Parts: sequence; structure tokens; C-alpha cells
Amino acid sequence: MREFSEPPRDVPVPRDTLSDDVFDNAAKHGSEVGYSRRVGDAWVTVTHAELAKEVTELAAGLMAWGLASGDRVAILGGTSYQWMVCDFAIWTAGGVTVPIYETSSAEQVEWILGDSGSVAVFVSHEALADVVAGVRDRVPDLRAVWSMDGLQQLAEAGSGLDGSEVAARRSSVASDSLATIIYTSGTTGRPKGCVITHANLLSEVRNVLAADNVTEQVFNEHSKTLLFIPVAHILARVIQLAAVRNRVHLAHSSDARNAAALLVDFQPTVVLAVPYVFEKIYNTAKHKATAEGKGWIFARAEATAGEYSRALDGGGPGVLLRLRHTVFDRLVYSKLRAAVGGRTEQIVSGGAPLGSRLGHFFRGVGMNPLEGYGLTETSSGVTLNVPGLQKVGSVGRPLPGWSVRIADDGEVLLKGASVFQGYWRNDAATQEAFDHDGWFHTGDLGALDDDGYLAITGRKKDLIVTAGGKNVAPSVLEDRVRAHWLVSQCVVVGDRRPYVGALLTLDAEVLPQWKRERGHPQDSPIDSLRENPELLAELQRAVDDANAAVSHAEAIKRFLVLGEDFTIEGGLLTSTLKVKRQKVIDRYAEEVDRLYAGTGVRTH
Repeated sequence: MREFSEPPRDVPVPRDTLSDDVFDNAAKHGSEVGYSRRVGDAWVTVTHAELAKEVTELAAGLMAWGLASGDRVAILGGTSYQWMVCDFAIWTAGGVTVPIYETSSAEQVEWILGDSGSVAVFVSHEALADVVAGVRDRVPDLRAVWSMDGLQQLAEAGSGLDGSEVAARRSSVASDSLATIIYTSGTTGRPKGCVITHANLLSEVRNVLAADNVTEQVFNEHSKTLLFIPVAHILARVIQLAAVRNRVHLAHSSDARNAAALLVDFQPTVVLAVPYVFEKIYNTAKHKATAEGKGWIFARAEATAGEYSRALDGGGPGVLLRLRHTVFDRLVYSKLRAAVGGRTEQIVSGGAPLGSRLGHFFRGVGMNPLEGYGLTETSSGVTLNVPGLQKVGSVGRPLPGWSVRIADDGEVLLKGASVFQGYWRNDAATQEAFDHDGWFHTGDLGALDDDGYLAITGRKKDLIVTAGGKNVAPSVLEDRVRAHWLVSQCVVVGDRRPYVGALLTLDAEVLPQWKRERGHPQDSPIDSLRENPELLAELQRAVDDANAAVSHAEAIKRFLVLGEDFTIEGGLLTSTLKVKRQKVIDRYAEEVDRLYAGTGVRTH
């Protein structure tokens, strides 16, 4: 058993609340631009005073409608400036926010609205209003559905309230008041509601910003960031709160398909994304270079970036390495930075492991990866690699206020002021999550080194034990296979089986390019290509690269290409793009059996 702790650097007082920063900014920096919202094809700036005015007016509308302190109000929609206004207005009016991903199924929407007892819901567009309408008769507490396009109408309903009434309601909230119920993404079973107070999130945000070099080098009034991952996710929510507190110029967009163009347009200094996004940036650049006959240049540039990054952890890069790095900066790295706006110095990766391969690559390119670790139940970040104090491949040291312990079986256990209060209306699950000493059991497997840096090695429930008794952590293999530009997803299987196998899906966005390069008709379906020798040879190289990272007993012995990719809509990905492993295995049980009946590609 190993343990590492970091004392807190900020402790909220009883009257602190999450809406305070909005009004403090308006009072001290009211005329400064703090936000940009998307209107048509343009960014429209918003000052701190304008945000506070919108929040106050909407809070008044909620109060006039009849919102009582402690009432739950859901927000169902994509990432947007309006989402943020609704969130702060609910808190200002004494309410509790219940985020719902816009990609949620009707069944999930019904469950979250009903289980939380939400009395109202904001929706971002008509299609989501239709989803709510379809379940409304089964959600008895729900009394109102408001469109985010019509916030002004609700605000006008509160025009008869004096501003002092809103201020009085806001001041009636305490730091130990319930702030939000965030439902887990549900990789297994029904989503559970995590009960999180104002103090939980305040402790999280303030201690992250108090960590070494974060405010000085990453998040301050000179920084810009564009949020495009769902603010329904705890990581994006904390980033949003931290941006407001430190007056970072903040913009929002839920247009993930157009994220590249928006990044170039907005030119953020910090980019927050899940590892899948950074994987796509890397794979796209690598294949583009190969297709243009410059694959050898990219390969040398990639090797140099990794070597340069590793040298930063040692005595620093030597003269020849610095020279090579300068050459490739002009040829390759500058173009990669330009693809995300050209000003990005730091990238924040969360939601899943980024891995040392991508970590060293992006740091060598000049976009320093600040990888961290946390869960919804911990109000987001527990550990973080901060500038100047990082180990690529790890998820960093405990942030101020956190204690991390590794149990005898390798499970990561946590204690800290940001740990949630329990699962909403689910005492059994709450009791199961904590041991008798108050440690929260994460279900993740990890290790702490002598300097307190945490490495996550997998999930307890995902650990594969082959028929021969070999323990296999699938994430190492899956990460390496997904590095291939043609691969979208990889699920490693083999529990109680004679050897390790893998199910692969193809990336539909890049497959047309491969077809053109190999002379295949664009309308040829994936099914007709799954047994194509050229395609299988490409995928074999990806599997060989993954197998090089593990022992022979842990290596993938057979793989099979599926005829479709995993999607959120299909129920195989969570809203944060995590694979629902058991659902994949259940749905493709026949294909898994075929891997052990001599079908599928036998690896070298």
C-alpha cells in the first residue's frame, strides 16, 4: 500500500457560493471582455457586467415562475454560452442544476428527469424539446420546459422583482448547499446521480488554480480557451468555472465537426479535449504526410519530438537535438500548431488516458499536455501534471487538498474536500463506494512512484484474466492499436479464453481516402473490405506495434474487423466517447466466439 497527500491551499468559507465570481468580476472588471458567444458565423464579445446582468435577470425570471431554494432544474443541450448563463442563474436563484447530455436517449432523459425530481428543464433546440415532450407524462415533477433561444422571455417575467430580492436569494445559499446532481455516463447499468455541493466544486476549482504554475502559466486574464466538449461533463464544467474565476476569455461551441475551423478562428492559448481528439489530430497529420510522399519527414519529426520531450525531463536537449528540433519546427510542428489556432501552448487532456506516446509527441511539438485524473464523484481533477512539474505518461501528482492511496490489489483510493456527498437516492451504492475509513474506491487500477506521480493502468472491472491465468490490462494494447490512422476503436477481449483477441472498427472519416489511394470504388461498403488483404496488412502492422509493448502471453493473437463503428446513438459509446466495453462484448458475442473458433486474422 502506498499513499501520497497534498494539503489544501484554499478552504471555502460557509457563505461562499459558485455564483460569487460572476458578480465579483462585474463589480471589479465590469467593462472587460470575458466571453465570446457564437452568433451565426461570428463571435460576439460579452463583458463581465453583461454576463452578471443576464444571470440576474434570468434568476429573477426563475424566482417569479416559482422556483424555490433547492429545486432541481435540468439543462439538456450542447455546450453554449446560454448553457453557462442558465447554470449560474439556477444557482443565483438558489436552485440545483441537473446537466443532461444532448446525445442522451429518451429513456435516459426520462430517468434523469424523474430520478432527480427536476421541476423544469432548459432545452437548446426543438428536437430536444420533442424528446422531453415524449416522456413528460411519465415525469410527474416536471412543470416547465424552456427553450434556450427564448431566455429573454423568461427573464422578462421576472422584471417585477427588485434586484435586492435576487441578491437576498443568492445570499441565502451556503457553501454546503447542494449545487448540482451530475449523472455518471453509465458505461455499465443505469446512470447514478452524483450529489455535489458548492463547497465541493469551490474546493476543486480554487485548489486547481492554486496549484504550482497553473494560474501563472496556463489560466489567467491573458488566456483564451474554447470549450467544445459537453459542459454536462464534470471536467468541462470545472474548466468553465475556473475560467470565470480567473477571467480567462471563454468561448463555447457544440459544433464538434467544425471544431478545427473554430479553433483556428478563435486562436485559444489552452485547448481542452478528450484523448480521442488529440489522437485524430496526430493520425490525420501523419497520414497526410504519408499520402504526399513526406512520410519519412513526419517519421523523423515524430521521433525528434519524442526525443526532445524526454530530454526536457533529463539534462535538457543537446545542441544537435535542438538544431533538429528547430528544423522540424519549421517543416512540421508549426503546421500542427496552426491547425488549432497557432497560439496554443497547453493542452488539457482528460476523460481517458492520453498515454506517453501522444504525450511526448505533443510536448515535443510545442503544445504541452497537462494530463490529469479525476471522476465525476471527485468533482473532476484529483491529480494533474502542471507546467514544469510533470511526468509524461503519468496523470500527475495529487492536487492541493487530495490524498491518493493505492490499495493492496492496486485500486486507486481517494480522500479530499471535493469528493461528492454520495449518490442521489441510492444509499446502497454510496455505502459500497466508501470503505470504513472514508476512502472513496474509484474502481481504477494504478501506481504511485516515489515522487507521488500517479499512473493509471486500467479498470478493475476491465482486467482480463485468460484461461491460463494471465492478467491483461487491455488499455495498453488498445491505445497502441488506435494509433493507426485507419482504426477508430479497439476492444481487447480474452477473459477466461485461451488467448487475447481484439475487435477493431474502421474510421469512416478516413476510409474514403484509403479507398482512393488503393483504387477501390468510393461506394464499396465496409463489409466488402473487411477481408481485403491490403487492409488487413495495414491493421496487422497496428496490432504488431501494440504487441511489441507487452509480453507474448499478453499479446493479441487474433483480430477481427467489425462492419460498423461504435456510436453514442448506437449505445456503445458514452457521451464522452468512452467505449461501453461490456455492451460491445455482449452485442458482438458471436464475433468474439469466432475469434476462438479459428476465424479472424491470426497475428504474426
